[in-house]
Amino acid sequence: MSVSADALYKMSDAELLAAYLEVRRQFVERKFTRDTHRARLEWIRAKMFTSSAGGVTERNMAIDVSEEIARKGQELREMTRDLDLLRVDVDIIAIVIRSRGASAPMGAQGEDPIEGDPEREGA
Repeated sequence: MSVSADALYKMSDAELLAAYLEVRRQFVERKFTRDTHRARLEWIRAKMFTSSAGGVTERNMAIDVSEEIARKGQELREMTRDLDLLRVDVDIIAIVIRSRGASAPMGAQGEDPIEGDPEREGA
């Protein structure tokens, strides 16, 4: 989002809520897209594993050196980074809403995108 925190603070309540809902919608759409890509990547890995010959170690090595999987993994990491930046925008707008004495819309309260995120649990 290209709006600064100061500009958000100067917005009317209606504009602020509209901005919040728009950024929140973008976040949900991108999260769905990222999760879909993650599932496809896991499916490709499973398909490669079952179609490869050799023992478990050889199969895992073949998957690890695959350029296609490496490229898709990099795309997934980039999508996760973009999603994190969008989540920051959602949080900033929610902070401005709360600083005015109102509570953030119910759709975002209590949701932590890091919880249950398999990509982050290993980190």
